[in-house]
Amino acid sequence: MSPGPFGAATASRGLLRRFRAEPVDVADLHDVASQLLPRLASARLHLGLVRRPGAGTVLHVEEDERVQRVALTDLADDMSRAGVPGTTAAIAAALRGWVERRPVTDADAAASGIAVLDWADPAETAVGWTVAVVRGDLAVAWAPSPAARAAELHRVRSASTGRAHEVPLQLRVEGPLALLSHRTVPVLASAALVAPELVLERIAATGLQLPDMHVVVTPHRPVACADPGVARRLAGQASEASVTLPWRSVVDLPWI
Repeated sequence: MSPGPFGAATASRGLLRRFRAEPVDVADLHDVASQLLPRLASARLHLGLVRRPGAGTVLHVEEDERVQRVALTDLADDMSRAGVPGTTAAIAAALRGWVERRPVTDADAAASGIAVLDWADPAETAVGWTVAVVRGDLAVAWAPSPAARAAELHRVRSASTGRAHEVPLQLRVEGPLALLSHRTVPVLASAALVAPELVLERIAATGLQLPDMHVVVTPHRPVACADPGVARRLAGQASEASVTLPWRSVVDLPWI
């Protein structure tokens, strides 16, 4: 759901960094991690560096049922490929972002998950409902652990649907088009579609009547609402993949 393990960057900036920036040094990453990880840890989130004789150091992340281990050499290579500059500040920011994008635990999904729409396939031809947990300006999708049973899945998804009703979204009307957006976490724009009839009422209150409203969903972007013809033209002109759906079919999309 998030742009990448170290945040988003423009294509041009990423290319320039790959040409100009020195690779992230493993020793520098180790020094930064030694200072930063204790500040990011909590009672439930355990972060540490584990030295493996003859095999280098790994970053160990453990939170409830989720456990990750990544070699510092691999993490440094990933940062270098992503164009992260080899400065202390840049490495620290990238490492902080990597930790923020860690897998969502079942407990966090149950406590604060929000239902949103995201891509259901790698080819980006279909969307479906998923549970996302917001961390700062990020939304990280929940992948249920193997221990999560069907009843727990139902409870988490039901609770996330309820929270989606409370997400504050901006509505902007431009001619025959209405746009729903979130101020800081773009993927939350689709949360309102758990109750598309309420979206229809909210748009009608502005004076725009859309009795046969279709929605143009581009995950991580504002949701566009319009009559079928306008929606199709908008989707056809867009440079990004999107899915156009009649409003009545949105709630029946599958969970992913």
